Amino acid sequence: MQAFTLLLWGALLALCGAEDGLSFPSYDGKDRVLELSDRNYRQVMKKYDIFCIYLWESPSHGDKVAQKQAHMTEMVLELAAQVLEKKNIGFGFIDTKKNAKFAKKLGCSEEESMYVFKEDNVIEFDGELAADVIVDFLLDLMEDPVEIISDKAEMKALDKMEEETRVIGFFKDENSEHYRAFEEAAENFHPYIKFFATFDKSVAKSLTLKINEVDFYEAFMDEPITIPDKPYTEDELVDFINKHKRATLRKLRPEDMYETWEDDLDGIHIVAFAEEEDPDGYEFLQILKEVARENTENPELSIVWIDPDDFPLVTLLLLCSIFRW
Repeated sequence: MQAFTLLLWGALLALCGAEDGLSFPSYDGKDRVLELSDRNYRQVMKKYDIFCIYLWESPSHGDKVAQKQAHMTEMVLELAAQVLEKKNIGFGFIDTKKNAKFAKKLGCSEEESMYVFKEDNVIEFDGELAADVIVDFLLDLMEDPVEIISDKAEMKALDKMEEETRVIGFFKDENSEHYRAFEEAAENFHPYIKFFATFDKSVAKSLTLKINEVDFYEAFMDEPITIPDKPYTEDELVDFINKHKRATLRKLRPEDMYETWEDDLDGIHIVAFAEEEDPDGYEFLQILKEVARENTENPELSIVWIDPDDFPLVTLLLLCSIFRW
């Protein structure tokens, strides 16, 4: 989120994403987002279960555009803080003009980025800077990193997750050392990658999973990859998932759009626009899926699918850039 273009996108998306988001109250005027420094951060952060820190450089007094952007950002954070106040989630910011060394001390390195502190973990938020997206992300983060599938009826939810990368394992019970390693691995990717586990033999049979075995499902792929050499340690699971988590075909989503868009892959990048609800768009999307499946072993191919219904202003901005309108 460093470039001005991405900041512009964030401002546009904040406007175009509100219609489909959560029903938010109006800002009540109470200041909840606090400025942090080396002197006060321990006292402030210890009050909350989760604390979010936004890193920025305060605008110059004469820069009206930057001041307006800063005000918009502040209002987004204040509204999110207001909605999540009862969830014991706090918000603060660090001004790099005054506290650059302190920011680095906390592990916050990218300006105009938000870092989420939960227990011993620090998670960089790579989504759209909009109140509804931030709230959804943090509510997901509060959930357990592993969702348990208890019966075949609950398996139906997996059929609706084609667009998402997911990991599924079969274990004896919650006290199994192999399940605990799986759970610890899930913490490293929560909430961006969904982890599921089952202790039910009939569910495992339907998923063709053996005891202590884990399957990795790449987004839009028909068949999973069984992670080799079970049982696994936490480090082995984390290493495998890190190597395979970038899907060949990815949908641009508000919750992780910057991570998707800032892919530093050297190779072939394809940006495809397809409206899923439109018959022609749906047919085109099926072609994209087929291309991705046939080239899933090609590490140099990256396809990003943008549904214009999700990002109308981003689509217009990109088309203007491509065709130099």
